[in-house]
Amino acid sequence: MEGVEVEDLTEEDRAEMAARLEELQHQLVSTPAELVVANHAYGLFELAAIHLSQKPPRLDDARLAVDAMAVLVEGLKGRLGENESALNDALSQIRLAFVQISATTATSSAPLPED
Repeated sequence: MEGVEVEDLTEEDRAEMAARLEELQHQLVSTPAELVVANHAYGLFELAAIHLSQKPPRLDDARLAVDAMAVLVEGLKGRLGENESALNDALSQIRLAFVQISATTATSSAPLPED
């Protein structure tokens, strides 16, 4: 129903959408918050990786995603349950990738010395 205005929907469609929304909310409430937060952190990891893989890399966008992931993972230290160790590892990996790609990008875009 993409591109359809809410006021154009039938009463049946609105009721179906409301039922779907209620089900999604129920699923979200029944999932431990630490899992939902961890999922968002992994999403930020993926976002950073996507920006780093672009030609040329989108370093500012990648940096924002890495920083946001760090805020979650480091800011919630001790509260992320069984995912915490894996999230810390992922954060270290994406930081290292960022540094390596930043260095490569800086080197490849540096002007060549004149003879």
